[in-house]
Amino acid sequence: MLWPFNKVRDFVWNRTVNWLTYEGDNPTVPLSDFDKLRYELRPGDVLLVEGRSNVADIIKAVTQSIWTHSMLYIGRLHDIDDPDVRKRIEKFCSFAPDEQLIIESLLGHGTIVTKLDKYKGEHLRICRPSGLTRKDAQGVINYAVYQLGVDYNVRYVMDLARFMFPYWWIPKRWVSSLFEHNAGRPTKTVCSIMMAEAFASVHFPIRPVLHQNESGQLKMYRRNTKLITPSDYDYSPYFEIIKYPILDLDDLALYRKLPWDRTGVHCSDVGDGLVVDKSNMNLVETGYTEPDAMSAKNEETGMDKPEALSGDDGEPVDKEKNLKQQQKI
Repeated sequence: MLWPFNKVRDFVWNRTVNWLTYEGDNPTVPLSDFDKLRYELRPGDVLLVEGRSNVADIIKAVTQSIWTHSMLYIGRLHDIDDPDVRKRIEKFCSFAPDEQLIIESLLGHGTIVTKLDKYKGEHLRICRPSGLTRKDAQGVINYAVYQLGVDYNVRYVMDLARFMFPYWWIPKRWVSSLFEHNAGRPTKTVCSIMMAEAFASVHFPIRPVLHQNESGQLKMYRRNTKLITPSDYDYSPYFEIIKYPILDLDDLALYRKLPWDRTGVHCSDVGDGLVVDKSNMNLVETGYTEPDAMSAKNEETGMDKPEALSGDDGEPVDKEKNLKQQQKI
């Protein structure tokens, strides 16, 4: 009798999960420079993602933030100190030694380890725990690794919504279970809770509750990890926010705007030069340089154009003399 019911229940659940996790096409031009971001990541960093799925839209409405998913960057396999932890990762999936890995909790998949490349093209942000030691960073990673295989707690999203919108007409039997404590090892979690518990295991604060008594003594209390959302890592004063936009206004690349000679001449000293590329010999004689952004700028500012190379006596460099010098070298 239970078999048809279980089959219908599984069918409805799978269709619901597919609808919640459905994502549209990636934006043509991402907001983040993925190559720069991946180069600067350190083990123990938190990555925030602006989700595009239906469940992400729900989390955006509940938390009033664009950041709907968070994940822990654990680095490459050789970045993990504990060999037992590396073996546990390889037990779930095999990766190349140079693959950059993350741990995340996903609806329909649970807590998994996967490649960072999965989020190429997404809007990402790095939240770096300030002053976190390597030993404690390894502790955070170890805790997260041992959560692999734990199911995703979809009820958390509904509980969080009920907690943040505590309408008086909601029946008591539907009251949020966020503060319920169940003995034993948890069998379900979500991305932000899993990482909050990982950082709590090394006593690193995210958004602690502060209390000051009448005598002025300040005490810090650990916030309920079930109330931590992805946006809390963005708001936390204990995490550095690092952004790598696709169009970086701070990346001036001044070295590209230096007035470099374009004729392929190499010099040992002023007046002592030789042409490495013979095809550019005629350019040296005429003093011509390739038009570029710098030459255009020189014309606008009234700066003189580069002149032909000359020796110490002010005469143009002899073509045959240059060729002989090149052959000697």
